[in-house]
Amino acid sequence: MTRTFTNPVINENFPDPFVLRMGEWYYAYGTNGGGNDVPVQRSRDLVNWSFVGNALAGQPRWARAGLTWAPEVMAFAPDRYVLYYTTRDTLSDRQCLGAAVATRPEGPFTDSSERPLVCQADLGGSIDASPFRDTDGQRYLLWKNDGNCCNLSTGIYLQKLGADGVSLVGTEKLLISNDALWEGAVVEAPSLHVSGGYYYLLYSGASYDNETYAVGYATARTLTGPYTKAPDPVVVTSGQVVGPGHQTVVTDGAGQTWLAYHAWTLGAVGDASGGQRSMRLDRIGFQGGRVLFGGVTLTPQPVPTP
Repeated sequence: MTRTFTNPVINENFPDPFVLRMGEWYYAYGTNGGGNDVPVQRSRDLVNWSFVGNALAGQPRWARAGLTWAPEVMAFAPDRYVLYYTTRDTLSDRQCLGAAVATRPEGPFTDSSERPLVCQADLGGSIDASPFRDTDGQRYLLWKNDGNCCNLSTGIYLQKLGADGVSLVGTEKLLISNDALWEGAVVEAPSLHVSGGYYYLLYSGASYDNETYAVGYATARTLTGPYTKAPDPVVVTSGQVVGPGHQTVVTDGAGQTWLAYHAWTLGAVGDASGGQRSMRLDRIGFQGGRVLFGGVTLTPQPVPTP
């Protein structure tokens, strides 16, 4: 008999999820909550998760605690992992990006830097860091300028990472900005996937705290673009699942691609309601420059192959 699961897979507040696969384990990292700067959970099948602990050992000297958002992790060696995260820079009083290092994927990660890795203070700050490894092995970092904090435009940027993972090389490249009607004032939460000669830039747009939040995508034939946006978002509010977003693509043991994302539950939407953004999982495909997504689900689905 086929094993099945039903969303959400982490039925608690776990916003801005990122999933890293290392060997036979999957690690999920989320925005601060429950007294943890970076809560991390672990699973063998992407469905049954257990809490591991707080991945971040502490804030760097340039940061103020309490606003640690959207962590993502990349492995640089068997015993070197880099955690990219958003936190508050005390000098600029903006959200900016840090990079912390650990010997294990669950941490503890330590950031000994003297200043943020990225901090576009004049553009509202910088948030939602996402590492990407290209087909040639070169690594890059994507992020969003936090312009919607202060009535500025928002954009998704890309820059090459140094070999150590905690430095940047060259200059940043603006890939897309918020110029589509459905996006409103926001494009954010970038994640990049390459397949079949196309680069798929997935991102979230509109207002995170209501039903307008959604996931769109843009495609390009080369890493730096130009990127062409799909006309409409592909992951949208449906029924009881409200404001899906902050997505990450993860591949299971059979090579099938899944989308991990958060969403509110109808009846408890938005911070003011005391609602939660739980982590969900649905199949996603990439073909010929198109993203194939069958919709958010609340019905049983086959469990991913470990």
